Amino acid sequence: MKKASLTTLIHLRKTLKLNPKSHIPICSNHIFTQNPSKPTFNSQNHDYPSKPHFQTPPKTQSFLHFSSNPFRKFTTLVDPEKPISQISSRQQKINERSELVDAFEEAKTASEMIKAFEKMEHILDGNELGFVLLKIGLKLDQEGESPDKVYEFADKCLKILDLNENDSAKDNEYSLPLAMCLQLLGSACYSLNRFNESLGYLNRANRILGKLDESVNEGVDVKHVLHAVHLNLVNTKNAMGRREDAIGNLKKCLEIKEMTLEKNSREIGNAYRDMAEAYVALLNFGEALPYCEKAMEIHKVQLGSNSVEVAHCRRLLGVIYTGLEQHEKALEQNQLSQKVMKNWGLTSELLRAEIDAANMQIALGKFDEAINTLKDVVLQTDKESEDRAMIFVSMAKALCNQDKFLEAKRCLQMACGILDKKEKSSPSEVSEAYMEISMQYESMNEFEIAISLLKKTLTMLEKIPNEQHAVGSASARIGWLLLLTGKLQESIPYLEDATERLTENFGSKHFGVGYVYNNLGAAYLELDRPQSAAQVFALAKDIMDTALGPHHVDSIEACQNLSKAYSAMKSYALAINFQEKAVEAWRGHGPSAQDELKEAQRVLHQLKVKACGESDDQKTLPSTHERRRSSKSSSNVSVD
Repeated sequence: MKKASLTTLIHLRKTLKLNPKSHIPICSNHIFTQNPSKPTFNSQNHDYPSKPHFQTPPKTQSFLHFSSNPFRKFTTLVDPEKPISQISSRQQKINERSELVDAFEEAKTASEMIKAFEKMEHILDGNELGFVLLKIGLKLDQEGESPDKVYEFADKCLKILDLNENDSAKDNEYSLPLAMCLQLLGSACYSLNRFNESLGYLNRANRILGKLDESVNEGVDVKHVLHAVHLNLVNTKNAMGRREDAIGNLKKCLEIKEMTLEKNSREIGNAYRDMAEAYVALLNFGEALPYCEKAMEIHKVQLGSNSVEVAHCRRLLGVIYTGLEQHEKALEQNQLSQKVMKNWGLTSELLRAEIDAANMQIALGKFDEAINTLKDVVLQTDKESEDRAMIFVSMAKALCNQDKFLEAKRCLQMACGILDKKEKSSPSEVSEAYMEISMQYESMNEFEIAISLLKKTLTMLEKIPNEQHAVGSASARIGWLLLLTGKLQESIPYLEDATERLTENFGSKHFGVGYVYNNLGAAYLELDRPQSAAQVFALAKDIMDTALGPHHVDSIEACQNLSKAYSAMKSYALAINFQEKAVEAWRGHGPSAQDELKEAQRVLHQLKVKACGESDDQKTLPSTHERRRSSKSSSNVSVD
């Protein structure tokens, strides 16, 4: 995700002005700017369903500008023409201070500012010193200096401004610069991969801005600063794997843009597309669709149907329709985007769109067409390029669907040969490709190769802080394959780890989490741990019912699994209850699910037979208490 940014100049009055005559800030003009940088759809992602990536944020491009002091027009000297020898020592100090402040304000670079600061540091104290430190920190960040150095100045500023936080008389005057300082600290910590610290600073900035009366600073729109904080929160939460949580902050960014920018402007169109991409990353294609359609509608009006922005929206629509399994619509959008890319001469984007088209043809069962498309595209790539590797992966997918396994394996081997050399330079892209290759080996029943590739992928991903969601996905797939190959005990740690990571990343009610719980329950049940199985099957059912609806095939399966767990515990009443729900759900599918309905009814009948047998056994055998009492009474009976 790109760095939080502002597109407009924010004019701040009554803040952050150095007074050459006093240590107390006086009224002045103040400008806070940030250059816009928006997350964009990653056109390099070739897999379907696709996962867009938000680019790594650049350094905060924000700085404080202290305008010339209007009060300096009025000199305090009795006679400016008097010789210096006749000027009082007090007036000399005022002049010296004024010169030092002027030198600092006229500095153009961070280095010049630091030199000027070192000369004037002795005349500063309190918040005045804090404001200078904040300006230097922001300028360092703008120039791309190391985040350690940025953090150093921002941290010193915070320690000073914090002294005034509880002073209600000054609260309004210092809240905005305090929030800006916290945002800078959050940004620096993000760059240093100190995500928990970043989150703490940004949440505090958000709370301060939420309480700030926007009328305090004339001409200031606090929403712009709030937008920057929320976008930084999106970055940090995504890096921590909390993508579901980050959606709320991204929605807030969109709301702020709609309040502050011109209706249906290009920037708002980009913000709608950002929302669509975020939902695609969560595999929530239904939610993504309206945002993408709205983005395309805005870009058509603002830029025309043949603009690059509209082409990008169409390509994203293709990803969304593929996720919704509407492959014809996906291919239609892809072809429309290709026409625009050809007109604009976007060679690399066009090449990736053609690879996307081949994947869509495979999804539609048009394997020969897909192979011909890929054969044409491969001629446009370099021998050692990642694009060529992904072409081989897609070709293997098509060949595999034609049962041409030897040819498919050769393609995968060529892809791995290219990707092996790219592991250090592009670990995220290579690990994603390895996961796709492992799926191809899995489809050919080459489970050991698939597991080996996934473990290699897992090792790579664990070293990348902002790829923890991918770590969860890789763990889930390894756990599933180990379960499939009968390595039950080995599968459990991977599945348990996957549930934790994916829950944190996608939310506790995401259907993907439900599938992992379902697999974990199956492992527990096979290891004769029915109580543990029942617990996770119940979680799976709850998630499936919420995410997919109770009559979805996977929801019914989860219900039947829960029945199996209770049956293994000999809790037949509960087992029958859930199996009856499954029977009713299958019945609602009509003739298309007759086989499933008959099997569910057979299992239900067996459960009722077992329940009756258990009941008969309980009637035949007296309870332990009754047997003991009977024994006692018989021993007391005298025999004549």
